[in-house]
Amino acid sequence: MRIAIGIDIAKEAHWVTALTEHGDVVLDRRVANTPPELVTLLDDLVALGGDRTIGLDVVGGIASLVTAMLLDVGEPVVHVPGLAVNRARQGTTGGETKSDPRDAHVIAEQVRTRHDLRPLAVEEATTVELRLLVGRRRDLVAEQTRRLARLHDLLVTIHPGLEHRLDLTTKGALFLLTRYVTPAELRRVGRARLERFLRTCPHLPNRRALAAQAVEAAQEQHLALPGEAVAATLCRELAIEALRTRERLAELDQQLAEVLTRHPDGALILSLPGMGVTLSCEFLVEAGNLARFASPDALAAAAGLAPVLRQSGKVRFLRRPLGGNKVLKRVFYQSAFCSLHCPASRAFYERKRREGKRHHQALIALARRRINVLWAMLRDREPYQLRAARPAA
Repeated sequence: MRIAIGIDIAKEAHWVTALTEHGDVVLDRRVANTPPELVTLLDDLVALGGDRTIGLDVVGGIASLVTAMLLDVGEPVVHVPGLAVNRARQGTTGGETKSDPRDAHVIAEQVRTRHDLRPLAVEEATTVELRLLVGRRRDLVAEQTRRLARLHDLLVTIHPGLEHRLDLTTKGALFLLTRYVTPAELRRVGRARLERFLRTCPHLPNRRALAAQAVEAAQEQHLALPGEAVAATLCRELAIEALRTRERLAELDQQLAEVLTRHPDGALILSLPGMGVTLSCEFLVEAGNLARFASPDALAAAAGLAPVLRQSGKVRFLRRPLGGNKVLKRVFYQSAFCSLHCPASRAFYERKRREGKRHHQALIALARRRINVLWAMLRDREPYQLRAARPAA
């Protein structure tokens, strides 16, 4: 007898519903997200007997413990996407009603009636490490973007000339703002002393040009604006935080590079032009095991890079997909742009441009082509090799 089990994942407690192959409920209860309660659940599932399949609507995060315990005892686990659960629930009687028991029942029904759900497996330690490090890096990048935007806003209110001349994404500009912000401070210190201060910052080759630009901006403004002292203090705080974040991001990049060298697919993916350490790590985190996808077309569809067929009656056309994994799509798009230095990628891009495609369209076409190449590399376990162009006949 086939048993379909649905688990609605929550932070403190999950709801578990088990259905027979005829849809009869044989288990329906709440389970706390603690090891003792989950051990009891495993005993109850074994007592059900039959050929069991368990569906979860969440992967990782709050579902990590229950997933690991189920896989550890050999229970087959599949992923039922949350969107599929929501749409399936809305298609039932009283579909607007939502509760944990109802969602668990819908998940179990999806497991009972569908055979295309993605099975979950125990992840490799390197993949888990990459996911944690990539997640932390994304958080820091988002915080840095917000911090620099705020720094731009504060600086332009008291010293617009300096804000216009400084590139706040560089180390030298941020180091300068840790001490000197207002026009009066820069005029008082002078160019020579400012250069000596910038020498205390290691690996700063353009200190002379930076000092000259800062003093030039200060000479243009002799009016002290309201709130200048407070704004300058905040600018110094933000600049110090930004420099620390830059250092932490550099450390994370080194950690990612080290973990990537231990991943079985790391060297293969890095060999593809345009796939640096960060993009390679993001691809591994988002794509996971390549066995998830039956073909490169499936991978392209998951990334939202494959056209979608729309057909109704006599009307039939292809349109750009609206869904897909946005992170995967960005990884393939950015790597395609970075690969334009490669002769093969440049030739393909130029051919698409000659066909009348815009820059954005040509890059998407290149990204789609590179998915086929990456798929073949991982399937055949061979690094990328640039083939010489065939001579014209």
